[in-house]
Amino acid sequence: MKLVVTEKNDAAKQIAELLSERKPTSDKVYSTPIYRFSVAGEEWVTIGLRGHILEVDFPEEYKRWKMASLPALVYAPVEKLPKEKDIIRSLKNLAAKANDIVIATDFDREGELIGSDALACIRQANTWAPVTRARYSSFTKKEITESFANLAELDENLAQAGESRQDIDLIWGAVLTRYLTMVKFSGYGNVRSSGRVQTPTLALIVAREREREAFVPEDYWVVKGSFGSGKDAFEAPHATARFKSAEEADAVMAAVAGATQARVTSMERKRRSVPVPAPFNTTSLMAAAASEGITPARTMRIAESLYMRGLISYPRVDNTVYPASLDLRECVRELSANPAYAETCRGLLARPKLTASRGKQQTTDHPPIYPTACATPETLSAQDWKLYNLIARRFLATLSDAAVVEGTTVGLDVAGEPFVAKGDVLIKAGFRAIYPFGLKKDDELPALAEGDIIAFNGATCTAKQTEPPARYTQGKLVQEMEKLGLGTKSTRASIIERLYDVKYIANDPIEPSRLGMAVCDALATFAPRITGSEMTAELEHEMDQIASGQTSREAVVGTSRDLLAEQLSVLMPAADKVRAALEEAVAADSYVGKCPKCGRDLQMKTSSYGSGSFIGCSGWPECDVTYPLPKGKIEVVEEPCPACGKPQVKVTAFRAKPKTVCIDPLCPTNAEADVEVGACPVCAAAGKDSRLVARRNPKTLKRSIQCENYDTCGTRYPLPQNGKLTPTDEVCPDCGAPIVVVTTARGPWKLCPNFDCPSKAEAAQKKAARASSRKSSAKSTAKSASKTASKTTKAAAKTGTAAKTTTKKSSSGATRKTSGTKGTEQ
Repeated sequence: MKLVVTEKNDAAKQIAELLSERKPTSDKVYSTPIYRFSVAGEEWVTIGLRGHILEVDFPEEYKRWKMASLPALVYAPVEKLPKEKDIIRSLKNLAAKANDIVIATDFDREGELIGSDALACIRQANTWAPVTRARYSSFTKKEITESFANLAELDENLAQAGESRQDIDLIWGAVLTRYLTMVKFSGYGNVRSSGRVQTPTLALIVAREREREAFVPEDYWVVKGSFGSGKDAFEAPHATARFKSAEEADAVMAAVAGATQARVTSMERKRRSVPVPAPFNTTSLMAAAASEGITPARTMRIAESLYMRGLISYPRVDNTVYPASLDLRECVRELSANPAYAETCRGLLARPKLTASRGKQQTTDHPPIYPTACATPETLSAQDWKLYNLIARRFLATLSDAAVVEGTTVGLDVAGEPFVAKGDVLIKAGFRAIYPFGLKKDDELPALAEGDIIAFNGATCTAKQTEPPARYTQGKLVQEMEKLGLGTKSTRASIIERLYDVKYIANDPIEPSRLGMAVCDALATFAPRITGSEMTAELEHEMDQIASGQTSREAVVGTSRDLLAEQLSVLMPAADKVRAALEEAVAADSYVGKCPKCGRDLQMKTSSYGSGSFIGCSGWPECDVTYPLPKGKIEVVEEPCPACGKPQVKVTAFRAKPKTVCIDPLCPTNAEADVEVGACPVCAAAGKDSRLVARRNPKTLKRSIQCENYDTCGTRYPLPQNGKLTPTDEVCPDCGAPIVVVTTARGPWKLCPNFDCPSKAEAAQKKAARASSRKSSAKSTAKSASKTASKTTKAAAKTGTAAKTTTKKSSSGATRKTSGTKGTEQ
């Protein structure tokens, strides 16, 4: 038996389907899915892991959180422990029966480590079977077949490089996080996280915010004139783009006051070429997707899903140069089945040769990200299609021509004052025809010639101020991290997501919280190397040297321990100063307003019992004022409640518009009248007449329907927390609960509030069946589109062959001789 080990179950299933001579058989070993099939009469089995099946941790004696034990933690031994015990048991069971083993995890540093860990578990059950490595970049039949026909050796150096990252990140993360948490453990969120890459990334954001805070805006004035009439009307600024004093701007306004005509003093047109974009690697894909509203973390999740479904190539790559082995023409043929791309594909396929653009980074592990199969909006969800469409169009754009833009500059004279109008028009669409993302709207000027006299319709003078440096967007931050060597293509998105999770940053463009700034400032003051990018980039370089065999994992991890010990030796004596800085930041971030009882600060806090967050007085326990915190994103509002004078917060619930509410649930602005919705079916069955009443709990802010005889019958139904509630005379035919109507911004909808209603289980089953049907239909549609494209290609090839044959029969001998030479260049 040949055992194939993949990184995930989806990959195991895909490989089985692509290699099998007939449909694979799904099976289970214990609780782990496996797929059995045969190749040339030999039995094969694929099993998918769940990423890392082993995890690194410290021995039990190092898990106590004490400040005095941190120096020892720096040099504590690191153990590898089972993480997925069920999968490991199944893997060993299969390994004991295998006579050949193929590691087919993702081909990168992380994938090599996962494969190496899997092999370590396999060797506990099988020490004799030969082990090989399958390397592939997409789930296409051609690529998978070729990878298994050309098996390689497991790259132990690459695996060791991945393991060194695991060790270093565990040590740095544990030591710094424990230090910050023990220094100050209180407040909203209770998270004091830090890490080798996370902290320098946060430092970038904080540094930009400090620039913005230090920025002193300068006043300037802009004079803009209005010219022409009707469809030929346009605006043009004064030749002095910014006036530094109001007097200068006023002098221009006085000079043109009363003027009705302008003379064209110059007219210049220049054409410029806009180069074709480079192929997508991970960083450029995340940046482009961020511009279209998809966060880097979500981009990688969607890209991974598209890859597993065989729709795009491996999404974690640095490469921006297509390898010579990639059949560009075949990729274009595949995409031509999508009507949205068909015209562009026909144009490209008509060319004798396809030439792709090249980026600056070239590696040999994986090609840039490109579409490997055709998809349509009907076969994908909205978000999946949005990313797939971006990737497919970018691929076609890299094979297209440069765009040509014509820029026009017009000089105008109004009463001796010069004005300049500029406009750009797309003359030749080139790659822009298929890749319109980021395209600016044409700004076309009317046809003018030097000496023309046109209408002047007056001018405006606007006072403005210079703007501070822009905050990082998530896309720009990923690019900056790559430039500075922070993290890897696989980790950058998750690092940014982590900073959001621990409330060090918010919004996009990214704004650091006061806590994030305090953590960064404290570390920068006492241990500046932790917040700088140089040390992290240096460690990344050393890990690359492990992969190339130039150094060892032990040496690099040892160096990182020494660097951390050096920084910790400075941080430990400064614990009191760091605590003071964090206390101030926690108070600033969690501040809501003044306590109406004692006048101290009201703050957002986290329950010590882990039951959620609330608003409480900073004077606790002397002052016991508390208020429940509404569900959703919370932002403090400066204006007090107009009804009761207490603080207000802006709440943005999931898929809802933001709304400003008073923090006091008993405030008249929050008052909700009780709504009687019908008779209690439980009491009715017992021969009692009790009513069901909908109300909101002032302590928890949760809304529910409850029987007025609740203490006896215990009937309560949860309700959506938002929306107007309207009772009806109807009752649910399946459970007897009253039917209610909830009206939100998305419209009214009827519901049975009983979560245990039998009809809900039936509806869930129907929904699952419909989803399964849609999935089958999507696969059928994609397969049909692929077959249609293949038939079209074969028909075209056949027609071309017939034409050549006709030429041979009808032409002279000389012509026949020429027809035997090489024809169209591929």
